[in-house]
Amino acid sequence: MDQFRESNAWRLPGFPVLILEILVAIGFYVERSSLTGVLAVIWVLVFVLLAMGFFVVQPNEARAVVFFGRYAGSARRSGFYWTNPLTVRRRVTLRVRNFSSDKLKVNDAAGNPVEIAAVIVWRVVDTARALFDVEDYAAFVAVQSETAIRTLASHYPYDSQEVPVSLLGSPDEIATELRDELQTRLEVAGVEIREARLTHLAYAPEIAQAMLRRQQAQAIVAARQKIVEGAVGMVRMALEQIAQAGIVEFDEERKATMVNNLMVVLTSDQATQPIVNTGTLYA
Repeated sequence: MDQFRESNAWRLPGFPVLILEILVAIGFYVERSSLTGVLAVIWVLVFVLLAMGFFVVQPNEARAVVFFGRYAGSARRSGFYWTNPLTVRRRVTLRVRNFSSDKLKVNDAAGNPVEIAAVIVWRVVDTARALFDVEDYAAFVAVQSETAIRTLASHYPYDSQEVPVSLLGSPDEIATELRDELQTRLEVAGVEIREARLTHLAYAPEIAQAMLRRQQAQAIVAARQKIVEGAVGMVRMALEQIAQAGIVEFDEERKATMVNNLMVVLTSDQATQPIVNTGTLYA
């Protein structure tokens, strides 16, 4: 397959040629009575050909010029121009465009079905590639975007404490990888990816409740681990400071009792009720 690269199309400023067009029209009107049939036809043909060569390039737009099936370059700079009247000038917008994918159902790296969607911000940077290397560059962007989203979702878990990158926990890393993946896929179409971000991410409805309970359980376990680590440190610090201050000396049995009481107080879900020992009352 032939691959195209954008080049600059030959063109002239439109207003000088427009003045020439007007002069041709005036000359034909003045000399119409003295012109023979052949000369009149030639004069009209010149007028029509000149008129067919005019075109306008809007801001953030390009015109790809094709001469009898051969790509002859593109005009990017906005303005009024004239070029070969036998060419076809195809319009290509260079404006930034958005593509919002549908909610796609795909399995993540752990095999769990998830729903995922993304928004892709893109623009055409090579008009020749966009028009001649792919059939329909807008449809090509849509198909490749959905394929890249599915591929990305299958490479990472929805959420995980064991791996550093997940779909839910690493939005910036996921967005960067999605953009790079899309840029690689859409290079052939002359498209630049400005930004790519997930707009929807959730477990599939059939497992949503079960996975929610699993997440809650994992969060509780993780919180308990932090609480126990902090409690052990506080107990160690309390015993060391009591020993250094010489407030009281503990044997192993009392030390174990104190450790047990402190751990109960520090790790309990509810506020503990202290029992104060005031001694034994004899009658």
